[in-house]
Amino acid sequence: MTNQPALPQPLVSTDWLAEHLGDPDLRILDATAHLEGPESGSAGWSLRPGLDNYLAAHIPGAAYADVLGELSEPDGGIASKPSPARFAAAAGRLGLGPGSRVVVYALEPHWATRLWWLLRAGGVDNAAVLDGGLRKWTAERRPTATGVETYPATEFVGEPRPRMFAELDEVKRVVDAGAGACLINSLSPQDHHAVQTDNFARPGHIPGSVNVFMAHLLDPATGTFKPPDQLREIFADVLSQPGRKVTYCGAGIAATSDAFALMLLGEPDVALYDGSLEQWTNNPELPLEVG
Repeated sequence: MTNQPALPQPLVSTDWLAEHLGDPDLRILDATAHLEGPESGSAGWSLRPGLDNYLAAHIPGAAYADVLGELSEPDGGIASKPSPARFAAAAGRLGLGPGSRVVVYALEPHWATRLWWLLRAGGVDNAAVLDGGLRKWTAERRPTATGVETYPATEFVGEPRPRMFAELDEVKRVVDAGAGACLINSLSPQDHHAVQTDNFARPGHIPGSVNVFMAHLLDPATGTFKPPDQLREIFADVLSQPGRKVTYCGAGIAATSDAFALMLLGEPDVALYDGSLEQWTNNPELPLEVG
């Protein structure tokens, strides 16, 4: 459907995007949202969409993707994944058709990887994350736009990939057996080893988890993902274990950065435990490791 060059996957640079602004098959999606809680170290949970940020400044041509609304399941918990039907409806409204190439970004990288994960799991094949996101784009003094922009709505057609999510029962089986997958906690070492918490019903981490803090995956100066050799070093304990990799965090947001990085490294079987600690710690029958 297009003669445009193939989309580099699953990361594109700001240089690449600047060169391809205006390509007729390109869909740029702003996934900015705000979460204060375990990911930011504050007490309790506070969630709000980033529509105000989008309206004030976004990459020219970008549409706003409501990760907390249209791309979440109502009453499903914090930012829970949408049903296939709800996802397809939202993707169609965003103009994601069979020939679309999709680039996603946000103010904070974990919201971009969250949207990328939802797109990939929902059946979108040709999608990438903008490396460094809006912060790098604006730091380079590239143009921004204000107000609302949209793409023509279409009928979304895609085959869902349910294995990109690990449900509670699967995680319980892994913990009970001590095998079957490597569990990865994307929160900070302080949160991982906490003996008390204001953010969850109970302190601790899922037994057997390896801690890979999502912030350590990024260059602190640019916000871009570190090169593959450095990522492999960071994930050394994880990559030494065979089989499936399951990431989690507080509410399934930060964990998508770990999952995305593992996909960058070519891991073939990576899943997100969407319920994460919000779901796990609220069930007093489920075990936790503390300290």
